[in-house]
This record gives sequence, C-alpha cells and structure tokens, in this order.
Amino acid sequence: MTEKKSDTSASNHWPDALDALAAAPAYHTVLLENDRVRVLDTRIAPGQQTPVHTHGWPSVYYVLGWSDFVRYDAEGNVVLDSRTLATRPEAGAVLWAAPLGPHSARNVGSTELRVIAVELKGPSV
Repeated sequence: MTEKKSDTSASNHWPDALDALAAAPAYHTVLLENDRVRVLDTRIAPGQQTPVHTHGWPSVYYVLGWSDFVRYDAEGNVVLDSRTLATRPEAGAVLWAAPLGPHSARNVGSTELRVIAVELKGPSV
C-alpha cells in the first residue's frame, strides 16, 4: 500500500519517500514551511541531474536563474525539453505549476537553474 501525505495534500498520492526533500535533498532547501505553504529554493548546477522525486502540491515558481533543462519521468522518458519551448522564462518570471509526479531533471544549460517554489498545501480549488 502506498503511503500518503497528510490530508492537507489531497492531490498527492505518491509515497513520502519520493517527496522532493526526501528523495532529492541536495537540490531543494526549505526556506519556510507551515500548515499552508512550503517554500523551496531549488538549485541545479549545469550538468547535474536530480534523483527521481515529486512535488505533491500546486506551486507558484519564481525564477531566479534560468538554464535549459530536460525533465524525465520515472522510467527515464523525456517529458519536457525546455529547449523546445516557444518562449523561455527569464530571471524574474513567475510561473504556475500543477503537482508534479515522479520525475527527474537534468540541467543541460551552461548556468545554474534556480527557482523559488511556493507550494500551496491547501485543498485544490
């Protein structure tokens, strides 16, 4: 049976062991956490690839530093290559993201990918 997070993360049905802080702590730092939000500082240096992990809550992303990346699903299939995006975000961009299931990300650019994620723990609207 798969473990679930507390009821505050109704959209998360992935095991706690795959949570970003448990599965990829070298790439995610908690800046603030309470019962309503978790704020993560995510940093991926050029050439680095995160272990497979999840983000169980919808999030607002504030881009501090952009670099091209490839996102893979848990089986290693490419699900997003930022180099194919029509518009690439720049530092200062604000993005919305739904919860992300098991994935890994490889920085294929020449600069650090750095994003502040404000994860909203409340029930989905």
